[in-house]
Amino acid sequence: MSEETKNVPAPPGPQGPTAESPQVLPILPLRNSVFFPGGVLPLAVGRQKTIALIKDAVRDEKVIGVVTQVRAEDEDPGADGLYTVGTVARIVKLLKMGEDNYSLVVQGISRFRVLEFVQFTPYLEARVELIPEEKPGDDVELEALAINLKKLAREVIEMMPEIPAAATELVESISHPGHLADLIVANIDVSLEEKQRVLEKIDLKERMKLVLELLNRKREILKISSKIDSQVKGEMSKTQREYYLRQQLKAIKEELGELGDDEEEDLEELAERLKKAGLPPEVEKVANKELNRLKTIPTASSEYTVARTYLEWLADLPWQTATEDNLDLENARQVLDADHYDIEKVKKRILEYLAVRKLKNDMRGPILCLVGPPGVGKTSLGQSIARAVGRKFVRLSLGGVRDEAEIRGHRRTYVGALPGRIIQSMKKAGTINPVMMLDEIDKLGSDFRGDPAAALLEVLDPEQNNSFSDHYLDVPYDLSKVMFIATANQLEPIPAPLRDRMEIIELPGYTFDEKMHIAKRHLIPKQLREHGITDEHLELTDAALAKIIVGYTREAGVRNLERRIADVCRAIAVGVASGRTEKRVIDEGDLAEILGPEKFYNEVAERTEITGVATGLAWTPTGGDILFIEATKMPGKGTLTLTGQLGDVMKESAQAALSYVRSKSRSLGIDPSFLEKQDVHIHFPAGAIPKDGPSAGVTIVTALVSLLADIHARGDTAMTGEITLRGQVLPVGGIKEKVLAAHRAGIKRVILPERNRKDIVDVPEQARQELEFVFASHLDEVLTAALDRSPFVPAQAPEVPPTAAEARA
Repeated sequence: MSEETKNVPAPPGPQGPTAESPQVLPILPLRNSVFFPGGVLPLAVGRQKTIALIKDAVRDEKVIGVVTQVRAEDEDPGADGLYTVGTVARIVKLLKMGEDNYSLVVQGISRFRVLEFVQFTPYLEARVELIPEEKPGDDVELEALAINLKKLAREVIEMMPEIPAAATELVESISHPGHLADLIVANIDVSLEEKQRVLEKIDLKERMKLVLELLNRKREILKISSKIDSQVKGEMSKTQREYYLRQQLKAIKEELGELGDDEEEDLEELAERLKKAGLPPEVEKVANKELNRLKTIPTASSEYTVARTYLEWLADLPWQTATEDNLDLENARQVLDADHYDIEKVKKRILEYLAVRKLKNDMRGPILCLVGPPGVGKTSLGQSIARAVGRKFVRLSLGGVRDEAEIRGHRRTYVGALPGRIIQSMKKAGTINPVMMLDEIDKLGSDFRGDPAAALLEVLDPEQNNSFSDHYLDVPYDLSKVMFIATANQLEPIPAPLRDRMEIIELPGYTFDEKMHIAKRHLIPKQLREHGITDEHLELTDAALAKIIVGYTREAGVRNLERRIADVCRAIAVGVASGRTEKRVIDEGDLAEILGPEKFYNEVAERTEITGVATGLAWTPTGGDILFIEATKMPGKGTLTLTGQLGDVMKESAQAALSYVRSKSRSLGIDPSFLEKQDVHIHFPAGAIPKDGPSAGVTIVTALVSLLADIHARGDTAMTGEITLRGQVLPVGGIKEKVLAAHRAGIKRVILPERNRKDIVDVPEQARQELEFVFASHLDEVLTAALDRSPFVPAQAPEVPPTAAEARA
């Protein structure tokens, strides 16, 4: 139901509010137009409320109130959906056009303001305040405004050939400034909101100034439009001339028999490919429409290339093609075990997925996120999963992607537009159910070109990705059958909404024994193949392999270990290429010649030989690491110096540690006035590496007490934990990575906060068996366990003050 409206100018005249006009009016809502006093408006009526209103108004010979709707799409606007200022109107003519359709003509009389609505059914009625038209009088400014209005109106009418010349005479014949402003604004192309603003202007001068502003803007728009039109006509003439010349050339070639049917054959072939692609009905409709349009475009046109490329993308994408999943659980277990050592949690999750698919075939693909330090096998795991389930594998690297269009694609209006990486990967896979690896999802960026992480929300939402919308395709594409596997080094940079859509599986670093197994089963055979040698040319002894793991690499994963093994293989390959045929057995004594001197050695015992040094544990994006904290004192005035490129949180931890030691100095056997003539300097070595976080608190306290009480810290012990000024030890994060770092570094005892006891279950079994864990809830327990001997002195009896008699004596 709608009212199609058009303002038709009426002869000017004094048509203000009459004495007979009632104070309660039936209200006719008007969409897409604003009705002014003095105007004549034809309406097509279809809404039931409006039909009831006009029937009663015609029967009782009533006037009505015409008010514009705020939102044109409202079918039944209420009081909030209408503007408050409208026009009193008289029904001039009514025609019945059908069973529920009427056509009427109304004539505007005067403005009114709605005070309140008094009736809502069967149609709206409102109590109104009539607004009489202001009399112009002998105002010079009004006359000047009217002259300017007429002058501008003439210019605009001349620039618009669709307006008849009689319109100029009509404008000239109106003498009342208010009627002139109403007539002009009713018939120029401005927004509905601007017309309503004019209707609500009661003051004549303000109304005319507003109409002058709108008319002046319309004139400028028409000037620019005329200029653009002339330029386009010139370009069109050139294009048409080229088209005619090409058509003539085509006719000449036909006469000479030189024109082949290649183009027609290509289009027929493309149509056949689209037919075989198995497009969904809505996509097929779009493709057929585009194909029909393509047949009408000249082949030399740039638009032809754009349309053809789009159709080729639709034809090449997999819409129905799918690989059949290999649901043999034993086979999948064997493949995963053959390709990767340990990582039982991931293997268990894949087998669970296959088991459910075997029982219920319509399950959507899981969205896994493998989180762990570099080199633990996250990326290669995706290939193993694809091989285990018999699917195609595609890898999508997201590191450094900052443009949202990389995910969603560019719209076809841009030159060189292409679909996003998701759709490109689907085309590359050739099936609708591949394993798609989203590598380095934590390295996504964002800038003025949008946020790619936000674009991935739809891709990784199982409730939405069955109709993924790529800007280039502009048709829904089903991603629900894809098995997405994301990889990340850290969870923190991944936005929370994106993280919530994925199932997080953490991969810890490897222990020494696990690295030995991985090197023997995977790394050495792989490097032998890649360097063109066999086990008949090279044998690495267990002692040499252990030396490479401990002395030449210190990492959570095995990437550097593989590089060192490759170095050994290259050294042997040189000999084999030179004609040497005997087998070379590499022992630990031969490594210095091939790999150079050892890069890592256990320095914990050496570092803690002096007092003031304690061993802490730190978390890094590449796993965990040990952290030495050194404290020293020197003559001074009680200044605390902190060095080592520290963040604010770590600086505050050092201040808290010093305050705690000062507050407990007597019980720790430390001179309470140690800061009066001494400065304390706390240094965190590896000064080029930024450090922050509260977990070094217990280590700083241990280093200070070791320095000031002259007690050595234990060389086989490392610790982590946040402290409070009361000496409580608070829990920290990254326990698994820190414990594995201690294990790699040869630490035997680890001091952890008591509330982190539950996190030990995530630590690999071998590390749990080879390490001693001390759980502390207070700094007294930390100091007792971390130092060679207890720093606490026996409690002393308080001094009893003498009695008065003793004092006199």
